[in-house]
Amino acid sequence: MIRRLWKRFWRPATKFSFGSILIAGGVAGLIFWSGFSVFLEYSNTLEFCTSCHEMDQLVYQEYKKTIHYTNRTGVRVICSDCHVPKALGPKLLRKIKASNELYHKMLGSVNTLAKFESKRMELAQNVWRTMEANDSLECRNCHTYEAMDFHKQTEFARETMQLAMEENMTCIDCHKGIAHKLPDEFEE
Repeated sequence: MIRRLWKRFWRPATKFSFGSILIAGGVAGLIFWSGFSVFLEYSNTLEFCTSCHEMDQLVYQEYKKTIHYTNRTGVRVICSDCHVPKALGPKLLRKIKASNELYHKMLGSVNTLAKFESKRMELAQNVWRTMEANDSLECRNCHTYEAMDFHKQTEFARETMQLAMEENMTCIDCHKGIAHKLPDEFEE
């Protein structure tokens, strides 16, 4: 019985057997997934993020002046560390949402400093909402209360961080503008 099924599986139907189609489909799927994965990771590089004029000339220039770009420890945080989740599912969702950014790139919505500044508050609020909703997950990939040495912090920082920890606050509650200039309309 098994031998007959095995022969039928590999017997040519018209030109190709079901087995050869299955193997070819598996190889094609593997090639597609490999290429997709490589591009997905490439799209998380600093080179990719700053490849358009708007990012390179506007946001990237202000980011280069922050502690996330240059610091005493030599650890550099790049765009995807803050703006793209690490887990595959949320990462794919973020990439789908990024298609809206490509749409606005084609429209020229933020291709000048004046246009960008007019939308800065809206763009910042979108990021802040996401960070509030996920409890600043991207920040917490690097910064954890457990790893903080409160004794090495200033008194103000120590008291503020301990209060934030006790009240389950999220990073973005206090650290808006840590990597980018705050919008002119921003009021605390």
